[in-house]
Amino acid sequence: MEKFLQRKNITLSPKVYFIDALSAMALGLFSTLIIGLIIKTLGDQTTLWFGANFISSHFTTMGATAMGLMGAGIGVAVAHRLQAPPLVLFSSAVTGMMGASLGGPAGSFIAALVATEAGKLVSKETQLDILVTPFVTLLIGSLIALSISPLIAQLMTSLGAIIMEATTYQPFFMGIIVSMIMGLVLTAPISSAALGIMLNLSGLAAGAATVGCAAHMIGFAVMGLKDNKPSSFISVGLGTSMLHISNIVKNPWILLPPVLTSIVLGPLSTLVFKMSNIAAGSGMGTSGLVGQFTTLSTMGWTQEVLFNVGLLHFVLPAILTYGFYKILVIKKKIKVNDLKLDV
Repeated sequence: MEKFLQRKNITLSPKVYFIDALSAMALGLFSTLIIGLIIKTLGDQTTLWFGANFISSHFTTMGATAMGLMGAGIGVAVAHRLQAPPLVLFSSAVTGMMGASLGGPAGSFIAALVATEAGKLVSKETQLDILVTPFVTLLIGSLIALSISPLIAQLMTSLGAIIMEATTYQPFFMGIIVSMIMGLVLTAPISSAALGIMLNLSGLAAGAATVGCAAHMIGFAVMGLKDNKPSSFISVGLGTSMLHISNIVKNPWILLPPVLTSIVLGPLSTLVFKMSNIAAGSGMGTSGLVGQFTTLSTMGWTQEVLFNVGLLHFVLPAILTYGFYKILVIKKKIKVNDLKLDV
């Protein structure tokens, strides 16, 4: 049995299913829902600024279409990460859509995951592979979408609702908790973007999550300037702080400055500035400026909001993290090249 599973590229590993596959899910989300939201926002905003026109209308339609294909993006991304053969990979666009229609992003993920592994089991095992493999993949995917996906989605939505309700009643403590945890998830090999969307975070909780993620991205970008080329600031600050995961393993002290920054900024976000966001931007931080686009779209494109976004997402994360970093350097907990990147 073990040899059969190896031949089918099936690894019964929690890491593969809940870290690698979730990271792939995030790529599917980026390619559909998130980029679609940015394009749609651009179309909607330019329509407000310049009036109705063909280009703005096209952007709005293109963005809405991309957002509607979220399930297909998740399905293909998860199947690709699980090394699915072609027939399973292509069928996963449908299983992902079925899961999304009945269970949202979390439902899409679980339907695509189970259906992919089932399709891999029967792939190239019969003379009628071109019929059997997609049939089994779609059948299993549809059954999961009908039965398990809605339950998973309800669980994630309920958990998200609890977090948002708690943040409303206890903005100080929940601001700290949400900001700190989402920042850590973003830097770890787990997708904070996927987590935020599956939890369907919104309001103050989503705002705190964005600030926490920004604290890690801008924080690591600033800390790493001395050990890396200036271009690394863009790679980390507008890409992902996950690039430093190997450095964190070597010296965990480098994780402390952005964590402390997220702890400080979380309550500022919820209590003082009352920052808000939507699920699609909650776990993005400053990656591709998605978190900033969704914050502005949610709170309004005003000078006050622009100032608050600049302060909480960029200026304060840079200043606070660098301050904590220098203290640890003086204490000799962080040394030269501790933040050196291989790329």
